This record gives sequence, C-alpha cells and structure tokens, in this order.
Amino acid sequence: MEMLKTIRQAFTVKEIRRKMIFTLLMLVVFRIGSNIPVPGINHEVLAQMFTSGNMGILELFNLFSGGSFANFTVFALSVTPYITASIIVQLLTVAFPYFERLAKEGLEGRKKMAQITRYMSVALAVIQALGLTFGLFRKAIINQSVFNFIVITLILTAGTTFLMWLGEQINEYGVGNGISLLIFGGIIARIPSQISEIGSKVSGGSMSVISLILFIIFAIVVVVGIIAIQQGTRKIPVQYAKRVVGRKMYGGQSTHIPLKVNQAGVIPIIFALSLLQFPLTIMYFFPDTGFYRFCEKYLSPAGSPGVWVYAVLNVALIIFFNYFYTAITFNPVEISKDMKANGGFIPGIRPGKPTTEYLSNVMSRISIVGAIFLAVVATLPTLVSQYTGLDIRFGGTSLLIAVGVALDTVQQLQNQMLMRNYRGFLNK
Repeated sequence: MEMLKTIRQAFTVKEIRRKMIFTLLMLVVFRIGSNIPVPGINHEVLAQMFTSGNMGILELFNLFSGGSFANFTVFALSVTPYITASIIVQLLTVAFPYFERLAKEGLEGRKKMAQITRYMSVALAVIQALGLTFGLFRKAIINQSVFNFIVITLILTAGTTFLMWLGEQINEYGVGNGISLLIFGGIIARIPSQISEIGSKVSGGSMSVISLILFIIFAIVVVVGIIAIQQGTRKIPVQYAKRVVGRKMYGGQSTHIPLKVNQAGVIPIIFALSLLQFPLTIMYFFPDTGFYRFCEKYLSPAGSPGVWVYAVLNVALIIFFNYFYTAITFNPVEISKDMKANGGFIPGIRPGKPTTEYLSNVMSRISIVGAIFLAVVATLPTLVSQYTGLDIRFGGTSLLIAVGVALDTVQQLQNQMLMRNYRGFLNK
C-alpha cells in the first residue's frame, strides 16, 4: 500500500510525472521490439526446439528477454551482453591501475568507463549472436547461406545495442535504472502467459493443486523476505561535537548512518547468472563435441551432477558479487573523512582509521545476511525443479529481480520527491 501511495503522490508532480510517462513509453517500445521476429526463421522448428524439454539451460535468456529469446525476435539477446561487459569492466577496476584511476576520476572517468562498457557489449553481442546463429538456432534458419547468417547476426547485435541505448535514455530522462527496468519489463510481460500455462496444467492434471499451493506460498515467502531484506538497515549512531564560530554555536546534534542489509540489491544475482550462462553460450559454437557434452553434464542446471555444480557456483558467485559490488558502492574511508571534517564521530570509536575499520566490519557482517538470503532463494528453485518436476527453476530469480527493481524504483521516486521538496523550501 505504501508503494502505491508513493506512486500516486509522485504522479501528481508534473516533473516526476513526465519522467514516469517517458519510462513507460520506453518500456512499450521494448515490448514492441520484443515481438518483431528475425526474418527467415522457421517458427515451427523453433517451437519444437523449445518444447522438446532440453532447453532449460537457456531459460535465463528467455527470462531476461521476456520471451524474445524463445521466439527469436530482434531483442533475443536482450541486455545480457551489456551485463557481462559491466562485470568485466568492474573486475578490471580491481586488477588494472588504469581502470582503477578512471573509477576515481569522477564524472569524466565514469564516462570513459561507460564508453568502454558499450564497446565491449557490442563485441560480446557479436560473439553471442554468432554462437546462437551458427549453433543453437541454425536448424531453424530457412536459408542456410553465409550472407543470411551474417544478416541475422547483425540484427541481433543491433537489437542489443538499441536496448543499451534505451536503458541509457531511461537513466537520463526517466525514473529508475534503465537496464534493470528492461529486465523487469520482460519478467512482468510473461506473467499473463505463465498464469494461463499454470491454469492449463492444473486443469489438465499435469500439475497438482498441492504443487500450485506450495508455489504460491513460496512466492509469498520470497516477496515478504526480499522486501524485509531490501528495506532492512543497520543504523550507526553519529554524534557531532559542539563548536563555536564567532558568537554562534554549531553542532551538538545526534544522527545516524543507515547501512542497508542488502547494499547491492539484485545486481549480484544478475551478475552471477550472466557469468554462469556464458560457457553455456560458448558451447553452442562446438556442437557434438566433448566440450559441449562436458558443459551440458557438469555446468548445466538440467544436467547431473551439473545441477549441484551449478547451485554451488551460483551461491559462491552471488556472495562474491554481493561483497564486490558493496565494496564499490560503499566507501567507508570517504564516510570517515567526511565525518571527521565536520566534527562527527561514532560514540566509543575514535575518528579516522578506527572509524573506517568499524564501518567496514559492520557492513561485512550485515552483508552476509543479505548475500545468503539472495543465494538461497536464487538456488533453491533449481534444486526443487530438478527433483520434484515442479517447473520453478527461475521462479525465485524472477521474483527477486521483479520485487528488487520495483523497490529500487519506488525508492528513487521518493528521493526525487524529497529533493523537489528541498528545492521548493530553499526557493521560498
């Protein structure tokens, strides 16, 4: 209810309403493009490929693209190349001094890193498009000429590039994170068809009512849990010392630093899944080879013992990216310096290095709670699907991403309304 109230209040503000409408229009453009098929495709063969029961490893692509992958539309690659490129660039900031220097150069450095990410995204999109065209979707292509393969590769690459641009437009002129909202739009767009599919399974007897009830309970628990973790904060008390400037006394007030339990949001899940799916994309360059069979058996969530290898790697990567992304977005050194410069201190903790260490330790302890929760919810459905037959392999991930993005977007709306109120107060 609080979320709906925030959206309703934000819509009454002309400036924010314009941004919200722009964001919705960009999502409409995304959904229109998601229904434009790549030319020269035999859709009967395509339908058989995705109903044969052995395409579970590619469900992530279908999840991110809102069904575009299974229908092989111009947005079939979705934003996965951009996500993978973002992971690589952020890892490079730790490994190479040049990228570390760019990260510290402020706005200009971020612009250069964004440009590098774009170029790398296009390169990865070409690689993935070639792999899908010459590998997975080859038998669905009617005209098997080299020229036609090149055209399809260029169309898929152009689709990803356009989505990249679309996400940046949302970042600049809309509300929320553009890339996350595109993924969110794809997930939400699939809800009606999934509800219809579940209804057909229940009425046809292939899915029991008990399984449906268990899935609903699981979904409710995940939604409540992700909201609790996403909204959870640890408040660090801060005291500002009194100081006399001229004839006036300043400071003396108490406040707090809110440290979020899940500082990284849903980014660790998206990063981890993108990285896990990368070798499963490369293997389509080499069909009917030992590498293909190895990936299918040991790295695929549909394989055995691959389901356990996939689950363990998924948990490890989510925890790693949670700490990695938190370290990038949360800088205890800067916070400590700002507090010291303004006469602030944490009661019982000396200013300077002890404050930095204290903030780092607190963030590390509370981050593990959010990381483990994300890892369990993202991994458990894979194991349940493998051993119970209940098709919820990416159900937990879908809910995590959808709820997380919705909460982040509403939070941005609240921040923009708060900033507008401050501006209005200062202009009086």
